[in-house]
Amino acid sequence: MKINFEKIVAASKELNGNIVNTPFVRANKLSSNFNTNIFLKLENLQLTSSFKARGACYAIMKHTLADPNRGIITMSAGNHAQAVAYFANQFNVSSTIIMPEQAPFSKVSRTKELGANVILKGRTLNETSDFVNNLAKEKNLKLIHPYDDYDVISGQGSIGIEIFEKINELDCIVVPIGGGGLISGISIVAKKINPKIKIFGVESDLYPSAYNKFKKKNLFCSGDTIADGIAVKTPGEKTFPIIREYIDDIILVDDISIENTISNLFEYERIISEGAGAAGVTAIIENSSLFKNKKVCSIICGGNIDSRIYAGILNKKLSRDGRLARIRIGITDEPGMLSKISNAIAKTGGNIIEIYHQRMFHDVPVKKAKIDAVIEAQNKKSIEEIIATLKSEGFEVRIINETFN
Repeated sequence: MKINFEKIVAASKELNGNIVNTPFVRANKLSSNFNTNIFLKLENLQLTSSFKARGACYAIMKHTLADPNRGIITMSAGNHAQAVAYFANQFNVSSTIIMPEQAPFSKVSRTKELGANVILKGRTLNETSDFVNNLAKEKNLKLIHPYDDYDVISGQGSIGIEIFEKINELDCIVVPIGGGGLISGISIVAKKINPKIKIFGVESDLYPSAYNKFKKKNLFCSGDTIADGIAVKTPGEKTFPIIREYIDDIILVDDISIENTISNLFEYERIISEGAGAAGVTAIIENSSLFKNKKVCSIICGGNIDSRIYAGILNKKLSRDGRLARIRIGITDEPGMLSKISNAIAKTGGNIIEIYHQRMFHDVPVKKAKIDAVIEAQNKKSIEEIIATLKSEGFEVRIINETFN
């Protein structure tokens, strides 16, 4: 194997001063809620808001020492793209980034802003591989692979060094798996320092690529997922042997659970995470009995989430928790009705988020109307109290969409 603990230590030393030694914190509220000790390595606060800065920086450093005038190329859904673009600019190297056609607009625009030549090609990273390899040969560009590169893996492994500088007595580390570069580097470090530690990988149940190889399964691998950063159909040729040797198990999580975790991380810990970044914590929450009373660390591996999607996730979580509901109120179309409704909602502790006055429904008499209101309250019981109060005021009320799905 062309990578080991000593090489990761060396990479960590070379990265010192070029990347951020990110905060390592205890998630107090989540730990209390799920009867465990959850520690988080906040790579969402890394340069370019992702752990990818580490591997990209180290690989480009090594490349520029060997061949400083040769341009570089990579393929990425976003985080590795931004990291490569950023450090290519820092080390004065030209960069070409191939991104999937469905990559989030925010990630594409940030990559361009960092000075990279961006080409949109294919729907997934796997679909872009042949194009990238052919272009690299044609233009004589050095490929900085997102995960299947020993220098990249060494750079990601520096996270493990930093974790064990903060705490030695961990029982488990839970790490999201895309192509496997992150978990490969961390697991080599963790098992060297503490051979008894348990390492769990986490994948989206829509992309169980490493899970299939690890457990000799053949689950379908495709779909649109909030965890686009780990939506990889095939684990790396270099990373999977490391995964097979060092990790103990792989856990699958679904998109709804990941969305709930993104919301919980913000509400309870004030941490902004993208889908892939929240996958590890999702696995801990969804398998709380497995991690009960243990000291568990997970990596918030990225914070690059589209603001519109993020707002939607937070609102959907409010709805699932019963704190947000859309109701339809039948009224007599006369002055003072809106005031009467708003007063009834306010005195029961509710807040009106949106309100629509509907007169044109075909089943509504001309002297009547309907009000559609999105209301927010402390909990589901409060929503029920608001509805009861409106009914006591003589209004017809029904919930028309509780979950906003």
